[in-house]
Amino acid sequence: MNHTQQLVIKQFSTTFNNKPEAMFYAPGRVNLIGEHTDYNNGFVMPCAIDRGTYMSVGKNHNQSFRVMAYDQNQTLSEWSISDQVQPDDANSWANYLRGVHQEFLKRGFTFTQGYDFCCAGNIPQGAGLSSSASFSVAFATALSELNHFNLTPTDIALICQAAENNFVGCKCGIMDQLISAAGQKQHALLIDCRDLSSRSVKMPEQLSLLIIDSKVKRGLVESEYNLRRQQCEAAAHIMGVNSLREADLPLLTEYKSKMSDIEFRRAHHVITENARTELAAVALSQNDIPLLSRLMAESHQSMRDDFAITIKPIDLLVEIVSNIIGDTGGVRMTGGGFGGCVVSLLPHYLVDQVTQAISNRYTAHTQLIANTYICNAGNGAGRIDS
Repeated sequence: MNHTQQLVIKQFSTTFNNKPEAMFYAPGRVNLIGEHTDYNNGFVMPCAIDRGTYMSVGKNHNQSFRVMAYDQNQTLSEWSISDQVQPDDANSWANYLRGVHQEFLKRGFTFTQGYDFCCAGNIPQGAGLSSSASFSVAFATALSELNHFNLTPTDIALICQAAENNFVGCKCGIMDQLISAAGQKQHALLIDCRDLSSRSVKMPEQLSLLIIDSKVKRGLVESEYNLRRQQCEAAAHIMGVNSLREADLPLLTEYKSKMSDIEFRRAHHVITENARTELAAVALSQNDIPLLSRLMAESHQSMRDDFAITIKPIDLLVEIVSNIIGDTGGVRMTGGGFGGCVVSLLPHYLVDQVTQAISNRYTAHTQLIANTYICNAGNGAGRIDS
């Protein structure tokens, strides 16, 4: 039992004067390639990581859900299991869970038993590793299992995405929730966000998965995220397609004169990123690391130049890593952008050299101390009672 599991058991007893009956877990994720493609019905290739949200759970007699969030100053949010769900203005974190509850109710599920939850995570918050999706998916998984709703991982993901779209107000795609719910150990998932089909892609055994947290907290990410989505939808509308998934480069070129330069570049990123992501799955499965390296580099350049979501500290991290690993591995920014994390697949023997170079050069240029994490691709959400 790890430290976070012990913490949520202890804090549950302290907060609710009771012992928890079960524990649930949902992982964070890192996206290897396929950025800002999910809400354009495109391809993504994330893996779940071995860090996530833990929730200890026990019944109460209040006909309510009571949730204590240890990572949010140990604040508590409580609401009725059956009434119309209202936002919690004092605790914005609780709206991710209240939104999940509302989506269950909208789908006709009913609740007859109240529960207490204590939750904590070991995902760096604000780093772009989907701590919020992990939080929602853990809660939805608990509600499904405790009430015998028997939902699939895809069902869980759709409920959590709808909660974030409708209740929280962020128009996110499906990737973060789906990989948290459906991740597979030692594999990435190539997900088709149009029909939510996926296939597993084995991670190469000779490569480490290194996540580098820039420690630049992602400012403006929600407003900029929604703006990018609007720009993509505008470009698709101009080309007469339902989503950018249905467009290709010849069609984009044909309509270039009818759209703004920004709309053109946003669409160019998505169309080329979809192609790169499909090809990256082939490269990974065939152990073609030089090809994977090139595709990840092109993805980063496209995010920087066409989608305008990288910032100088992130570009510096990518440059530092790339200079050392060359084509023996890949590196790119991962997540929504404007800070957050860089992901690298690199040979085990280069990890120490890379982390030392980051420690020296990155701090000297930015006065920031980046955190590095060696992660493993892990399983998706579930009950983890010992």
